[in-house]
Amino acid sequence: MHKTSDTPEITAAISKCRLAFLFVAITSGLINILYLTASFFMLEVYDRVIPSRSIPTLVGLGLLALVLYAFQGLFEMLRTRILGRISGAVDEAIAHRVFDVVARAPLRGPSDHDGSLPMRDFDQVRSFLAGPGPSAFFDLPWMPVYIVICSLFHPLIGVAAIVGLVILFLLTLLSDWTTSRKIKSSVHYGSRRYLLAEAGRRNAEVLAAMGMRRRFGARWAHVNREYMDIQQNVSDLGGGVASLTKVFRMSLQSGVLALGAFLVINNQATGGVIIASSILVARALAPAEMVIGNWKSFIQARQSWKRLSDALALNAPEKELQVLPAPTQTIAFENVSISPPGSRRVVVKGATFSLEAGQGLGIIGPSASGKSSLVRALVGIWPCASGSVRIDGASLDQWTSNELGPHVGFLPQEVELFAGTIAENIARFEPDATSESIIAAAQAAGVHALILRLSEGYETAIGDGGIGLSAGQRQRVGLARALYRDPFMVVLDEPNANLDHEGENALTSAIMSVRERGGICVVVAHRPSALAALDTVMLISEGQIQAFGPKDDVLKRILKPTSQSDASEAESDRNRPRPTGQLRADGVPGALTLQESA
Repeated sequence: MHKTSDTPEITAAISKCRLAFLFVAITSGLINILYLTASFFMLEVYDRVIPSRSIPTLVGLGLLALVLYAFQGLFEMLRTRILGRISGAVDEAIAHRVFDVVARAPLRGPSDHDGSLPMRDFDQVRSFLAGPGPSAFFDLPWMPVYIVICSLFHPLIGVAAIVGLVILFLLTLLSDWTTSRKIKSSVHYGSRRYLLAEAGRRNAEVLAAMGMRRRFGARWAHVNREYMDIQQNVSDLGGGVASLTKVFRMSLQSGVLALGAFLVINNQATGGVIIASSILVARALAPAEMVIGNWKSFIQARQSWKRLSDALALNAPEKELQVLPAPTQTIAFENVSISPPGSRRVVVKGATFSLEAGQGLGIIGPSASGKSSLVRALVGIWPCASGSVRIDGASLDQWTSNELGPHVGFLPQEVELFAGTIAENIARFEPDATSESIIAAAQAAGVHALILRLSEGYETAIGDGGIGLSAGQRQRVGLARALYRDPFMVVLDEPNANLDHEGENALTSAIMSVRERGGICVVVAHRPSALAALDTVMLISEGQIQAFGPKDDVLKRILKPTSQSDASEAESDRNRPRPTGQLRADGVPGALTLQESA
């Protein structure tokens, strides 16, 4: 098993900032030295200026203190800027990989976390790096220095500082013990809350049409209450410890004042020690107090760091492979078995067949027979549980998705378009796409005239998911995207589910054009009309190929006309629109009518 506590990517990103962290450490040291200004200024005022009643000495000390305070502010500003630059450098190094993890997560199977969690984890880590938390940790090593200086004033003052430090350390452990697990639970409930809200947004029409909005809202409210209860609990515990810390620090500061007064009364210290030691002890404990105040953010960043490390390790970057020639010849399945990601259930067993350039394959079969699973493996979305898919002799694992993608056109059942213009969606968001290639793809899909009738033609903006277009329009624009730059392999999963007669004619022409230019077209057939431009048919049932060969031969072998009773039923219901080609399969396990075969 891989190690998930850290990954080379995050380590490398942080390692690149070693010099910046060194500068943070140096500036932290200078800042902590300059923090002594207030203590020594008070010491000099009480022990020198007041007894001597020297105004010039007071002015000189005041000007010196102002200069030192100015440098302190400059160094603090510099430290904040350096931490911000470190955060930006980590973002530059890791952000693209985090997006890659988010984009690939759905392909690994179902999860109880929302898909954007790695992005939020990354934001949490990046925000912590740029916040006050790291500064407090860089200040912590200077606490012993302050304690030593306090001890130089008087050993009892040093003892008081040490006791305060120990108590603050125990309060830090208490804060970690009381909040760590609850913060982890809040992430789980926060994910459920986000998933329900996102599901409500995606299915707004269903919720409104069927009166489900209130019930679904109540379901979300229940999860939201659980989330808020945990958040409130964490806030109460963390706030309580922070308040206790603040009260203790103030009490200790007053106690040190009293101790200093006691020492002065007994002639064991000067008057300036009273104020100077009080300020110095408060400063010695300030980093610990700041760490406790930021402990919730630290725990969240620590947990986010671990989850993000695990996610990056689980989704390793694609290896750089030898760039293969563009495919032009064959596609072959070699004893391929397929299981959905995250499942051991085999949905396609021992699929073996091959296709040559210019062929068109129609895949038919009953529902849940494995048709969509087969084409997902064909385009590399799902890995093969066993066997291999080869394009021009090279298995899919010899291609990176970036290299294979331009040679593949894929139209899934649920067509997803992205926020942008029609042209950008057709061009797959290529930054250097030409108008000629975009229009050629639209013409090949028979959607050019339809696009021209839109308000702004190819520059018409659509929302996320294709909002603004009908289902049929989305499907036809998706077909144009699949045909962009004439890919060798075009895979269409139920491409005519939302098409009218004009759209089906355009689909048939598109399939023929792919074959005529030497490409291979694979179509999961939902209606018989989708088979018109294909020359080969495959029947899948119960996850196995039952028939494969020339279209006419396969259909003749596995199908026969409907029975007389079915014909009478159809005659009595002739006025209701019914798809043509109602044929029934015999002798094939699980086979249904061709119309039902999707």
